[in-house]
Amino acid sequence: MKLLPWMAFLLALFVLSACVLQDDSAERQAELAAFAPVQTMLEKNCVHCHGDQRLSTMPSIHDSKALDALIREGGWVTPGKPEASRLYQVVSFADQVPGAMPPTGHAIRRDEKHVLSEWIRKGAKVPRGRSIRFVVRGEIPRSS
Repeated sequence: MKLLPWMAFLLALFVLSACVLQDDSAERQAELAAFAPVQTMLEKNCVHCHGDQRLSTMPSIHDSKALDALIREGGWVTPGKPEASRLYQVVSFADQVPGAMPPTGHAIRRDEKHVLSEWIRKGAKVPRGRSIRFVVRGEIPRSS
């Protein structure tokens, strides 16, 4: 009967760890859901050139860890400051401006710019944990 207190302790520890894991999973799901529109926009407009098959001079955004490495004050993405973020600047240029992205003669849609702007304004958070691999969505645009 002396084992009973230990069994109760182990059961309590198991329940507590299950609650923590469940909360972490719920938090991860919330992060993934919040990031999904940004991921879709990147996959549709950027990954075809900035993925695995990119020029060495191009920033890589082939997965969430590569994107996260570009997020810092004064970096490619400056958290909280869309207008100071090079990524937001180049997608906001008119097609005729040198350096406009994507360079394929089609600017990203206004709602996609808004998604990007809001994500940066709210801190440019990338989901923690396992890296999310980005894939090309839709047709790969031709350069014009």
